Amino acid sequence: MKEGNRIATKLVKVDRDLLMIPNLAIHFNREVNDGYKYNAQVDMLPLYGGADAKGTFMETVAESAGVKKEDILGHDLYLYNRVPGSIWGASGEFLSCGRLDDLQCAFSTLKGFLEGGHPDCVSVHAVFDNEEIGSLTKQGANSTFLEDVLRRINSAMGRSGEEYLMAIASSFMVSADNAHAAHPNHGEKSDPINRPYMNEGIVIKYSTKYATDGLSAAVFRALCQEEGVPCQAFTNRSDMAGGSTLGNISNSHVALNTVNIGLPQLSMHSPYETAGIKDTCYLIRAAKRFYSTSMKAMGSGSYEVRQ
Repeated sequence: MKEGNRIATKLVKVDRDLLMIPNLAIHFNREVNDGYKYNAQVDMLPLYGGADAKGTFMETVAESAGVKKEDILGHDLYLYNRVPGSIWGASGEFLSCGRLDDLQCAFSTLKGFLEGGHPDCVSVHAVFDNEEIGSLTKQGANSTFLEDVLRRINSAMGRSGEEYLMAIASSFMVSADNAHAAHPNHGEKSDPINRPYMNEGIVIKYSTKYATDGLSAAVFRALCQEEGVPCQAFTNRSDMAGGSTLGNISNSHVALNTVNIGLPQLSMHSPYETAGIKDTCYLIRAAKRFYSTSMKAMGSGSYEVRQ
């Protein structure tokens, strides 16, 4: 928006229920239960108001921003679910809310980052905007943002470019992005052997799209064992493709040993997702242990790990 001679950015939240995407009644789509392919242009348009609301949307945004409508020069709009989160289940063991993937991992690892730390290490907690589909944006995982920040840290410490490369080669990345739990009604969608369940521990994820290998999995599993945190394994069915994540994308700019992990959940990418309460606590503990540990690559696929 315009402020005198300055173009300023302002974060705005219209803090009330404002929009709804109405589904087509089953009376007009009687085959919906046989499978329905949503059309983004036809089925996903939100309803804002009646006929008298025409032309008032930007006025609503301007009012929330505390500015004049004509001072808004550009905008990015995001529609999100405002239904409050809830804890439920026979023993209060489940958590449901919107955007659980991947705010659950972002929250848990940040808590561990703030509680941990090692005097011999530079701890980094990176949370990328736009996640996978926007990784090519200037602030995404496939931009130079992470590399730029790390190089500037190295420079501020008075270290050379060669010392930067040596530090990267001896570093370790934990890429945390939620995982699919075995669905209670659709067990056929899970791998017959590797079937993660909610509240049974952190998931180490294996896929051709991920960066996990034998060494990185072993390092992370050892840390979890020392902390008393349970681990599970996830692989897709051999005949079913999975989603992507940020660890391998980041590795294309900053190459270091990486393990892909996540917390098991149901209904991933739906407006209201579900995960386990205990798993949040497990990742906080594991992340604190990770950030409180010094790991030095010794070559030939080995690490020296010190608390």
